[in-house]
Amino acid sequence: MSDRTPVQNAELALLLEVTGTPKPGNVDRERDFADLRFEHFMAGAVGARPGLGLAADGEPVGRAFEHAVAGMADQSAGNTQFGALLLLAPLVAAAGEGDLTPAGVDRVVRGTTVADAAAFYRAFEHVDVAVDDPPEGMEPLDVRHGSDAIPELEAQGLTLFDVMAESADVDGIAAEWAGGFARVFEAAEALLADDGPVPDRASRVFLKLLAEDVDTFVVTRNSPDAAAEVQRRAQAVLDGEEDATELAEELVARDINPGTTADLVAGALFVALERGLVV
Repeated sequence: MSDRTPVQNAELALLLEVTGTPKPGNVDRERDFADLRFEHFMAGAVGARPGLGLAADGEPVGRAFEHAVAGMADQSAGNTQFGALLLLAPLVAAAGEGDLTPAGVDRVVRGTTVADAAAFYRAFEHVDVAVDDPPEGMEPLDVRHGSDAIPELEAQGLTLFDVMAESADVDGIAAEWAGGFARVFEAAEALLADDGPVPDRASRVFLKLLAEDVDTFVVTRNSPDAAAEVQRRAQAVLDGEEDATELAEELVARDINPGTTADLVAGALFVALERGLVV
């Protein structure tokens, strides 16, 4: 068993996630986007560490997340791991409490406050994040308003868990918050059950997750049809009908980026590392 701390494992999880290849549509150690490169993800992982340290030390999840995002953003490309940090902050907090289980993480997220929600909104001022327009009547709570939305949050008494639960049907990260981090823990078990180099395991788990459900970041950034196509073709790779590397090249060329799935892999890597995954 490694002597790494939860914070070290969280940083390592972010680094291992980006080294996995091929991960169709995502930056990996062999593929970059024009304005978003492998090195930016490495810098983002290092920059996020102090914020994740706050989570491990028992500081409020929202504050830890906001600081992690601010640190992540201290590189020239902007947003690299926003969604991954939104998963990792409560996971690290649960690990810091000695209860990295679905029940333990559920207790952490359900214990968040209005102040945590305010910190989450402030985090959007550090980087540009692709999000859907809010439902009709919810415009005052548009996360793109950043701090300007905090009075409305306070007026409605919305905690960070409330905010996540409201988006759980359209956002894969929010769905994890509302659903006990089910996909993260399941993927962690798949990583532990696999063998070979960890980046290769991460690539295989990425494809498995991508084939299981549509990637909500692709839905938001591209279209529902694009997300359905990516899901279908990930399954074709698993069935031996398509080549993973060729699909990776094509999706990067088409600017289709299944970022939510990559975030889930980062969370799963953290859980697996905490449970004894050997690097």
